[in-house]
Amino acid sequence: MKILIVYAHHEPKSFNAALLERSLKTLSRLGHEVKVSDLHAMNFNPVAGKDDFKARRFPDALQYDREQKYAHTHDAFADDIQAELDKLVWCDFLILQFPLWWFSVPAIMKGWIDRVFVNGVVYGTGRRMDAGGLKGRKAMMTITTGCYPEMVGPDGLLGDLDVNLWHLNSGTLAYAGFKVLAPFTAWSIHYTDHERRTRYLEEYAVRLEQLETAEPMFFHPLADFGSDWRLKPDVAPRTVGQHKKDSLCE
Repeated sequence: MKILIVYAHHEPKSFNAALLERSLKTLSRLGHEVKVSDLHAMNFNPVAGKDDFKARRFPDALQYDREQKYAHTHDAFADDIQAELDKLVWCDFLILQFPLWWFSVPAIMKGWIDRVFVNGVVYGTGRRMDAGGLKGRKAMMTITTGCYPEMVGPDGLLGDLDVNLWHLNSGTLAYAGFKVLAPFTAWSIHYTDHERRTRYLEEYAVRLEQLETAEPMFFHPLADFGSDWRLKPDVAPRTVGQHKKDSLCE
C-alpha cells in the first residue's frame, strides 16, 4: 500500500517520535511505500488565509471553501497546500499521528486538515461519507495521551473516548470517504516506565501489520438517511454519534 503519515509532535526525542520510527521500520519491512509529513519539521503553516490561493474567484471577500473549489479547477493552490494534497490523493492509507490535546488534534494538525481537506476534492457536490471524495482509501489515528484508559471509559471522568473522537473519526475521516480503523492509543505516557513504552511499540507494530485485514469501524451510509438528513425511521442507530430522540433522558 501507499501510506501517508501526517505527524504532529514538536519534540524529536518524544515517545511519539519513537512510534514514528517504529512505524517506518515496520511498514518498510512489510513492503509498503511510505511518505511522512512531519508538520513541525516542515514548519507547516496551520492558518488558513488568502495567501493559500494564487488566484481568487471572489477577490473582494474571502470565502475560503469556495476558493478551494476554484483553486482545484484552476491550479491555483499555494505550493505547500498542493504538495500535501498530492500526497493525500496519492495514498491508499492515511495515518494521523499526534498527542491528544483537549480532546482533539494539536493546532498544527487541525490547520493541515483545514487547508488540505479541500472542497472539490475531499468533499462538496455530494461528496460525503460513503460517497466522500477519498472513498476507497482507509485511515486511522495514532494517539498518545496523558490520561489513563479508565478515565475515558463509557462511565469515565472524561467521557467515552469514542464519543470524544467522534468529530475526527466521523466528522473528518469517514465524512471524507475513508474506511476508518479504530485508533491506536498509547496511554498515560508521562506515567509509564520503559518496559511499558516498549510494549506499546511492539503493540503498535502488530497493529500496523494488520492494516490491510482489520475490520473498519461502522458509520451509517448515506442510504440510511432520509431527505431530512436524519436516520430513516426503520434504521436503528448503530454509532455513538447518532441516536433517536426518544432514547434520551427527558
